[in-house]
Amino acid sequence: MGFHTFDVDSAAKLDDPSRYRFVSREELLSLLDPRPGDVVADLGSGTGFFTDDVAPSVDTMYAVDVQEAMHDFYRDKGTPENVEFVTADVASLPFDDDHLDAAFSTMTYHEFATDEALAEIARVVAPGGHVVTIDWSAAGDGEAGPPTDERFGLGDAVEAFEAAGFTVTHGATRRETFVCVARR
Repeated sequence: MGFHTFDVDSAAKLDDPSRYRFVSREELLSLLDPRPGDVVADLGSGTGFFTDDVAPSVDTMYAVDVQEAMHDFYRDKGTPENVEFVTADVASLPFDDDHLDAAFSTMTYHEFATDEALAEIARVVAPGGHVVTIDWSAAGDGEAGPPTDERFGLGDAVEAFEAAGFTVTHGATRRETFVCVARR
C-alpha cells in the first residue's frame, strides 16, 4: 500500500464544493453528531474544507495535518476562531490521553492507516468517543481520488479499528468511498 500526502500545489482543488458528492456536510455532521463543548480533531484537515463544517458545532476544533503548508493555505482563506492548528503525523498526536470527544477523517485515511496511527487515535479519543472515517474505497473505480492500489476497503478499516480497541458501530461501502464509524 503506498502512502502519500496531497500535493500542496493543488490545495485549491480541496476547496471545490463538488467534493460534497462524496460526503455531504449533512452526512458528516449526522455521523459525527458534534455537541457544544466537544473537543474534536479533523485528522488530515488539509485546507479545512470539512473542518469549517464541524467547527461551529464544537468548543475546540483541531485541524491536524502533517503539512504546515496546508495550514498556511487554510489560514490565508480565514478560519473559525475555535480552530487550532496542529502540525503532526496521526501516529504522533500531541494530545493528552483521552483528550478528544471525537475525531474524523475525510478522504485521508489512506494517507495514515497504520497500526501506530490507529493506536494513537485510540489513545487520544476518550472512552465513549467516536471516530468517523470516510475514505476512497479500494472497490471504487478510481476515476476520482488516489489510485486504487493506495486505497483500503471497509473491511480493512473495520479490522484496523477493532484491533485498536474500537467497536465499529456503522459501516457502508458506496460507489467510490466507504464510511466507518467506530466508538472507543
